[in-house]
Amino acid sequence: MSPLYAELFNAPDYLHQFKLLLKQKDAELKDKFDPQCSVYPLIKERSDFIDNLLGSGWGYFLGKLAAKPSLVAVGGYGRRELFPYSDIDIVVLLDLEDISLYQQALANFSTFLWDIGLKPGQSVRTVAECVAEAKKDQTIMTSLTEIRLITGCPTLFDDLKERTSPDHIWPSDLFFQAKMAEQQQRYAKAHNTAYNLEPNIKEGPGGLRDMQVIAWVFKRHYHSSTLKELIKYGFMPESEYNELIAAREVLWRIRYALHLLTRRGEDRLIFDYQRDLAQQFGFSGDDQQYNQDVERFMQFYFKTVQGLERLNEMLLQLFNERFVCGETGCRPIDISEDFVSINGYLEAVDEEAFTRKPLLLLEIFLILQKNTEVCGIRATTIRLIRKNLDLIDDAFRTNKAANQLFIELLRQPRGITTQLRRMNRYGVLAAYLPSFANIVARMQYDLFHIYTVDEHTLFVIRNLRRFSIEAHYNELPFCHNVFLQIPKPELLYLAALFHDIAKGRNGDHSAIGEEIAQQFCVQHGLSSHDCKLMSWLVRNHLIMSMTAQRKDISDADVIHEFAQVVGSVEYLNYLYLLTVADIRATNPELWNSWKDVLLKELYNKTHGVLRKGLQNPVTLAERLLENKNEAKDELRQLGLCENTIDGVWRNLSDDYFLRYSADEIAWHTRAIANATEDDLPLVLLEPQTQRGSAEVFVYTQNAGPIFSLCTATLDQLGLTILDARIMTTLNDYILNSFQVLEQSGQPIHDHYREEHIRTALQNNLRQQLIKKHKNLHRQSRQAKHFPIPTSIQFLDDPLGRHTIIELVTTDRAGLLSQIGQAFINQQISLHSAKITTIGSRAEDMFYVTDQQNQPITDALRQQQIHDEMLAMLDFEH
Repeated sequence: MSPLYAELFNAPDYLHQFKLLLKQKDAELKDKFDPQCSVYPLIKERSDFIDNLLGSGWGYFLGKLAAKPSLVAVGGYGRRELFPYSDIDIVVLLDLEDISLYQQALANFSTFLWDIGLKPGQSVRTVAECVAEAKKDQTIMTSLTEIRLITGCPTLFDDLKERTSPDHIWPSDLFFQAKMAEQQQRYAKAHNTAYNLEPNIKEGPGGLRDMQVIAWVFKRHYHSSTLKELIKYGFMPESEYNELIAAREVLWRIRYALHLLTRRGEDRLIFDYQRDLAQQFGFSGDDQQYNQDVERFMQFYFKTVQGLERLNEMLLQLFNERFVCGETGCRPIDISEDFVSINGYLEAVDEEAFTRKPLLLLEIFLILQKNTEVCGIRATTIRLIRKNLDLIDDAFRTNKAANQLFIELLRQPRGITTQLRRMNRYGVLAAYLPSFANIVARMQYDLFHIYTVDEHTLFVIRNLRRFSIEAHYNELPFCHNVFLQIPKPELLYLAALFHDIAKGRNGDHSAIGEEIAQQFCVQHGLSSHDCKLMSWLVRNHLIMSMTAQRKDISDADVIHEFAQVVGSVEYLNYLYLLTVADIRATNPELWNSWKDVLLKELYNKTHGVLRKGLQNPVTLAERLLENKNEAKDELRQLGLCENTIDGVWRNLSDDYFLRYSADEIAWHTRAIANATEDDLPLVLLEPQTQRGSAEVFVYTQNAGPIFSLCTATLDQLGLTILDARIMTTLNDYILNSFQVLEQSGQPIHDHYREEHIRTALQNNLRQQLIKKHKNLHRQSRQAKHFPIPTSIQFLDDPLGRHTIIELVTTDRAGLLSQIGQAFINQQISLHSAKITTIGSRAEDMFYVTDQQNQPITDALRQQQIHDEMLAMLDFEH
């Protein structure tokens, strides 16, 4: 026991003295921390300090009883790895079940620890109870593999170590299998990727937990005290061991800095702290673009965990051979003249295999695809691949046999995503495609891409593969059916592989990517047709989502213009599938029923135009007549007479009948026909339309800021507005319709919620004001780290009917209401709005005219509107 700490109990204010001691130690360790230096001395020093502190308290409160029970450190504290805010986990081991002898003393000891601010995780058990709990739960067994005696009875401690050894419970093979199952669950929770943009440095794939799993399993089998014995037992060469320890050291340094920054045991690299960490770790500079420091720091982190994940994979595979399979599982089975299978893993016949035949660096992945009984590459051969990556040079890349092998990989009926992931993990993909090396572990610092660029790319390919597999038919049946019409799926996979390959370069990544794709196609001997198709997809991979989400696809001219860009049904099929797969791989939360139906509608309408022929567009008169006839048939079946229908329709412009479907026209007509002046404002809500969203329809006299009142109310109710159409009738009534979803991206399911929305909107329109309620529209925690500079542009309408105002800004509560008020102040008419919110970024298109329904083309007038919008958004000029 430290005499210094024991003496503190003599002071009448000893609690204050111990708090002061803790505070001083924390400050001392904080001053010693340097992000560029190892933190091992600091975490050990803190552990030793806590040992002394607990030891002195144990002696003081237990007195003569102190030598009978044992005070034991477990978990990270047991390993002497105490970070600034790590849990301090302890077990009090008793020599008998009757706790009464120690109860008061232990209670006083525990109270003391809490009073001085330590907040330990504490349990009190006998050896027998510890053993019984460990038998039932491998996580408890795991914590007991790292016990360390702080003070008290060594005999009890030794007894616990003996009775929890592999000779008594959890033999090393069963313990290994339990830890593997646990790791699989942990990986699945992280979507099997370490490359989430707010990764958990402890629990995520490639994080510190992967390192701990290696240690737990190895030390339990070999009764080893240090990981350096991995070299002694032939699991890895010294160079790999050094790589393992260096990776751990990087993660330790980041974790230490993160604890100090957050002042808590935070293990998530959340956006709030990434910039501070980037500066601490030396990634900031005056010459860098905004966010470049964060992107470089995160790329450094992701490359570290990528290496640790690979080493974890190799070591656990070798452990499985030694601990579980034994000698019988390691007998080689011939696969080819260059490879054998050992325990289900592909092994090169000798260390010179890749030197003799460099093409095996690609062929090995093709062999894996073709041999379903082989589940991976053996660790020793992964090591050989890594060692021989320099063989993939310019001569290799331009070798036609290598080119043929790469294309063949993408033509296989199975294993494409799995092998591409493997090629990325082992460095083969970046070696073969140097442009791909630029996007490996590259972060995209925004709120809608949640994966690194390489990981996102591989997710796109995975999504495309799922469209082709019958077992996944129910996910997106329409995509499955379209996929069956694709003559060459490998072109789709190649387009996915290249669509973001130029991210992070200066310039338009789609245009640069197109050039890279063209070079690849020429080198790999693709036909002129296939080369044009694949590079066109890379160049235009965003056009379908932009058209669907930012233009009025109920407008036949918009569809015809899009169809002209696409040009053929074949191109449309490829583009549609790539678009859906891309959106779903960007961020699973961005995909919803609205986007699904919107893209499907654009596909079907474009398909119809292309099938009929671009030279034979449907005339406006034809569409007008068709919509009216369909709607009239439906209304007659509902019992409305011709005079009633004509009475409503005589005040509606042709534009109305072109922009709404026959079903919507029938719904509106019936409601307006049955409404009296006392019913106005009329508010209807259809909870789920054909577009997968809810539609809110408003019909009322044209008086007051109706659009602003509607959007402010819907926003306050926590609804996301996706689309707005605004019509004024010939007798000066307003028809507003809004497509909305809940903020979660789901349709409105609750009948009470529907009625609440309808009555709240109706009341606010009647009273011409919005009551100050708590706004349910929440901005995410992350959004404040992604301020979007406001941009307002005036665009020409190709059809000459409107002026299009494009607004890009940070999404916030009341945004559309403020814009609506700006339009009222400037006396301009809003005809429709396309609302796109991606993460915290609002990209909205407003179709406006002057009060004579003419486009606004005067530059001075446009500047006035621009300034008014900025003023309403509280931005300075």
